[in-house]
Amino acid sequence: MKILEKQQYHFLSLVILLLGVNNAAQGDFLQGSFLGLSTRAWLLLSILIPVAHQVYVLIFWRAELHYKTLSGWFGERAFSVFGIGFMILLIARPVFVLGLAISNRGTLPIPGWLGILLSVLSIPPVLYLGYSVYKYFGADRALGKDHFQPEIYRDQPFIKKGIFQWSSNPMYLFGFLLLWAPGLLFLSKAGLLAALFNHLYIWAHYFFTEYPDMKFIYKIE
Repeated sequence: MKILEKQQYHFLSLVILLLGVNNAAQGDFLQGSFLGLSTRAWLLLSILIPVAHQVYVLIFWRAELHYKTLSGWFGERAFSVFGIGFMILLIARPVFVLGLAISNRGTLPIPGWLGILLSVLSIPPVLYLGYSVYKYFGADRALGKDHFQPEIYRDQPFIKKGIFQWSSNPMYLFGFLLLWAPGLLFLSKAGLLAALFNHLYIWAHYFFTEYPDMKFIYKIE
């Protein structure tokens, strides 16, 4: 079944990461609360959102790519409908990491000025990435429109301008630096743990979902 190709490795990676999070989040690591929710609850939500996001993308990317499922359901609106769900889950990632960092604020034993400095330094690569996606790559392609129209995107060259000249996958390498900023700004151990989980887990998505799909779409050997 095409949807499940290499997903045993995705699942194994997720289990390892979840065990790592559980091992790290012990004792007084999870002290604090925010908006009536404990830090433990915020951490759980900060983990569940990326899992839901990446499973959502996996299912609908591959259902459309191999079976035209969304096109069969929604016709020409298929990509737009998919994009709404994608963006809701994407935006939820930093929102819940921010809530977690506020809940767990002041637990990281470094000077406040250093946390501010590091959080500020994490932003320029994200801004440059946003500019490069807008100018050279396109939002549609960033959301995976090549899974909806592989016959069109198959002949398009890979982008080598802007931040894409420095990395073949800057969206995962640099874009996820944004998630580190809340933990650094609020000096939150749990916030940084959630950022680390997000940043590592997105590479499971790349190696076991996106890259195999790219090989199929672009006929990469």
